[in-house]
Amino acid sequence: MSTKSIARIALSLALLSGAGVTLSACNTVRGAGQDVSSVGHDVARGANASQDAIQRNTNASPN
Repeated sequence: MSTKSIARIALSLALLSGAGVTLSACNTVRGAGQDVSSVGHDVARGANASQDAIQRNTNASPN
């Protein structure tokens, strides 16, 4: 094999590996975004439940 063909094969493997890493990173970032969103929704639900409980127990009117 010539040096040129070895270099071409090495470049092809590097590009394919880079594409694989990039695609898997997209899924990881998307999953992390979904996790953060889920936590945000849970915090909001908890805050709303706490606010409702305080209003019920103190007969306070909502703002």
